[in-house]
Amino acid sequence: MTRRALVAGAAGVAAAALPAVPASAAAPLLPGARLKPDRALSVAVPGGRVYVRVNGDLGNGKPPIVMLHGGPGSSHWYFLNATALADERAVILYDQLDSGRSEWKDDPANWRVGRFVEELEAVRVALNVPLWHVLGASWGGTVALEYGARQPRELAGLVLQSPLVSTAVWLDDARALKDAMPPAVRDLLDRCDVAGAAPQADCDAATDAFYARHVRRYPPPAAIAAYRDALPRSFSAGIYNAMWGRAEFTATGSLRDYDGRPLLQRLDGRRTLFVAGESDEARPATVAAFARAVPGGATFEMVRDAAHSVMNDNPAAYVTLLRHWLAARD
Repeated sequence: MTRRALVAGAAGVAAAALPAVPASAAAPLLPGARLKPDRALSVAVPGGRVYVRVNGDLGNGKPPIVMLHGGPGSSHWYFLNATALADERAVILYDQLDSGRSEWKDDPANWRVGRFVEELEAVRVALNVPLWHVLGASWGGTVALEYGARQPRELAGLVLQSPLVSTAVWLDDARALKDAMPPAVRDLLDRCDVAGAAPQADCDAATDAFYARHVRRYPPPAAIAAYRDALPRSFSAGIYNAMWGRAEFTATGSLRDYDGRPLLQRLDGRRTLFVAGESDEARPATVAAFARAVPGGATFEMVRDAAHSVMNDNPAAYVTLLRHWLAARD
């Protein structure tokens, strides 16, 4: 299993000899979660067309929630447990261009932060949604941050889960977490940042050990894993490499100098929620500091027994948190 297989959803650690969090039973599919969409469509966005799915009633009077996946290059599958919220409000999931079921242009001209923000707005317009909540996870949090900073009148609430706000800060956190790994793993990860300095299989195994602690602690439920495996792509390495780099803790792509910290000053703290998993690679203390930087202070919540993939690791706690927070801002 490669490091990217873990990002894409595989569970466990490649080399059992490397210390890591032991594989545990997957969290169950939540009651009310819906694997099949109530509605699916292909939406024209700048650069191509994206796959969009909806569960629940867009016209029931409550603002829907749209969820932006991470990567860049992942897909919507790991948000499926969030469709349990569709008993109260519509849940919109979509694959960004060059990801999942969306069109694969493989054109680097499309791999710009601003285009992804325009893509999000194109989804809203296509669905004729007058007001919605926007949740972005990891890289999706970058897109959500940029969208929220525009202060659109259509935004009811903003959730930034484990967000990439600043690459420099992200790499500082990664360095701290790498330093806390067993010395043999830590030293190997450092060597692997230099091409050819260590065997690729060893680099993959060491990276997987880090990911098992801080990216995804548990495998997905069998039904969600099967859904993921049926996607044309569950992870697009090309866009990930071009925009980010070799691994979560190595930034060599176009996002290597990204700094969205000034945008925090343009958010509405009363309607912004920051979330991090207890063992998240986006460290809870860092995400809490981002929340405090928002004028008036945004809300911060930590989800226990979860790493970076919060909706995968502890969906029950996360959905409960979202249910109450969204209702208070409707």
